[in-house]
This record gives sequence, C-alpha cells and structure tokens, in this order.
Amino acid sequence: MGDVRVSGLGKAYKQYPGQWSRLAEWILPAGKPRHIEHWVLKDVDFHLHAGEAVGIVGANGAGKSTLLKMLAGTVRPSCGEITIGGRVAAMLELGMGFHPDFTGRQNAVMGGQLLGLSLEEIAQLMPHIEAFAEIGEYIDQPVRTYSSGMQMRLAFSVATAQRPDILIVDEALSVGDSYFQHKSFERIREFRREGTTLLIVSHDRYAIQTVCDRAILMDAGRIRMQGSPVDVLDYYNAMMAEQNHHRIQQKTLADGRVTTISGSGEASIVDVRLLNQHDRPADTVEVGEPLRLQVRVRVNSALPRLVLGFLVKDRLGQAIYGINTHRLEQPLEDLAAGEEATYCFSFPARLGKGSYSVSLSLSREDSHVDKNFEWRDNALIFHVFNTDMEDFVGSSWLGADVTITRHGMASGSIHPVQSLP
Repeated sequence: MGDVRVSGLGKAYKQYPGQWSRLAEWILPAGKPRHIEHWVLKDVDFHLHAGEAVGIVGANGAGKSTLLKMLAGTVRPSCGEITIGGRVAAMLELGMGFHPDFTGRQNAVMGGQLLGLSLEEIAQLMPHIEAFAEIGEYIDQPVRTYSSGMQMRLAFSVATAQRPDILIVDEALSVGDSYFQHKSFERIREFRREGTTLLIVSHDRYAIQTVCDRAILMDAGRIRMQGSPVDVLDYYNAMMAEQNHHRIQQKTLADGRVTTISGSGEASIVDVRLLNQHDRPADTVEVGEPLRLQVRVRVNSALPRLVLGFLVKDRLGQAIYGINTHRLEQPLEDLAAGEEATYCFSFPARLGKGSYSVSLSLSREDSHVDKNFEWRDNALIFHVFNTDMEDFVGSSWLGADVTITRHGMASGSIHPVQSLP
C-alpha cells in the first residue's frame, strides 16, 4: 500500500479560436477539428515507493499542480496510466470543495465523506479535527467568515484526520502562520514515520530538503531532472537565474556530490581555496579555527560592476552563512576584459561537527537572479572536527560561558509537620 506508478502521462486542453468554433465542432463532430491541442503535461514517468517522500519543484506553469490533480483524481489524463495503491488524501487548492455558506463542521463532514469516510468515522474523528484546527467557535460559523489561514487549518485537519496511505500536498500550506506550518509539517513527518507516501509541491527549499527523500524538477510540462533534493534544487536555482538561456553544467565530485555551474560567462571563477592560518589547504578544520577563503576571478567582458558572494551550507544543503561584497559595500566597478581580481574572506570556523560546502556567486547586484555571471554550487568541500572545544550540539559554536552562584537555604523557621490524632 502507498505505491504510486506513473507511465507516459500527459494532459492536453483544447484551444478554440472562438466560441463559434467550439459550437461548430460540437454540432458537426464528424467534420474537421476546429481546435488545437495545448499540452500542459507530456511523457511523465516516475515511480514512488511506499513510504517515500518526493518533492516536486518548478516554475509557475511547469505542470506541477496539473500533475497532482490527476494523481488525486480530480482531472482526467489525456494519455498514460496512473496506478495507485491505497487511500489518497489530497490538499490541492485552498478550501477546495468547501461551501462558503455551510459551517466549518458541515464542510468537515462533507470533506470526510469525499475522502471515503463513513459518518460514524467522521463523528469519531471530529474532536481531533477541531483540536488540531484550533479555530475555536468558528467551527460552527459559515466558512465565508473564515480567513484564508483558517480555511487552510480546517482543510488540513480534515485531510489528515486519519492517516492516509498517500498524502498529496500543494502550495496550500504556505498560507498559514508559522505556528501552524510547523504543526502541519510535524504531522507530515509523523505520517512519514508510520509509512505514508508523500508527494509535495513547494517553493520552500527548507521544506523539500528536510522532508523529502527525492525531488522532481518539472519544466514546460516534462520532467527535467530527478535526484536528491539538494542536487535538484541547486539545478532549479540555476535555472531561475538563467534569463538569457545561459548554459548550466553539473559535474560529479570525488565524494559523490554534484556541483552545478551556470552563468553568462562574462566573469568566471578561476581558482578557489580554503586556507588555514598557516596558509595550507583546510580540508579538515577544527571548531573555531581561523580560515581564509581565497577566490581568484577573471573578467571576460567589460563589466560596470562585479559582486562576489559565498554561501556555506551543511550536508543537507541548508544555508549556514552567506555574505557578498555588495553587502560589505566593496563591489568592484568599471572592470576591463582580461582583468583579474583575488578576493580573500577571513572568518573563524564557528561551526559544529560535520561536512560543509561553499557555493560561490558572481553577479552585478546583491542577488545572482538579477544578473548571473557565474553561480557555482559545491565549489569546495570541507569537514569540521572538534577536539579542543566542549562537546556541544548543533551547527554553530557560540562559545558560551557559564557563571553559577550557589545560594544557601532560604531563611525562615521550619515548622515540623504534626501528625493527626
């Protein structure tokens, strides 16, 4: 249970030049077609194993929501096959299926029935739905009086009142407040531990990387890439910066990680080194050790402005620290073709034990999305060990000190407890 298999899946919508063309085709079905087919999804193949969590990413219009609707059964595919093993719960459009004039409780009952639950089961689950949604007396008020966040709370509570074999979640969770988002993702993680298969669409990189085992990148209705969340999101990040169809490359490093390189090439990174205080390569680093990140850059075309930034990420791809010369108010200006520059960032390795990577960006302004000369993920890898500092937990060493003042017993007389006769 919980297995999902998609083969040759496609979805096309008919486009007519006008209303009369639609009517003529309906009246004369044997005549020539008066429409053209617009394919929003084509040749989609993937397999989700039971208990696996997969994130789907892509730009708006890439076909993500259409794919989820077909998996949920609300949209019929034009071609291909979908094989699903188990009960599906889906959160697609916010409050989809809710009637605005019915109360939250009435909509919860109808929503539960759409999920295949009996009235007896819904009655048993209703206290849990109310408790998780935390909308108080509004549960008996018309849904039209709800805010979008309250609708999302109720919709999620109903969809997850009983653990499904397969849970499909679109961007709806991004509407709620941070408290309920944390609460919702904790329930999703709980379902995952119990074996629920998860398919989630989100633009939240943190959510995809922390929850999902794998990611799928959709582009123009097709699967562009599948793989680990970090590799796929790095590639997607490079795609978003490419407004002039610049080349994107991916190379596998010696440790198995993938480095993504993209950009216009108007400036490029020639060499990057992480050095310790003795000017030696710092492949292994002690907690708190002084480091220098040295980057040599070549200008290939005349540039009015150049900004270099670096980002330290942990092994899961989470950003630990990032800075650039724009924020440090040290951009280079009026650079000629053929010119080179060497940057040297100095900082202490106040990091926890583990493996880290450094990503580099050459751009015109604060963000590489504005003008990307070169973006390079996993430009180098280094490992942090702890042999000198206290055995702390976490990704950052704060070097905390403690002062303890021990006090005597509080003053005052102590009365013995008298036993009752």
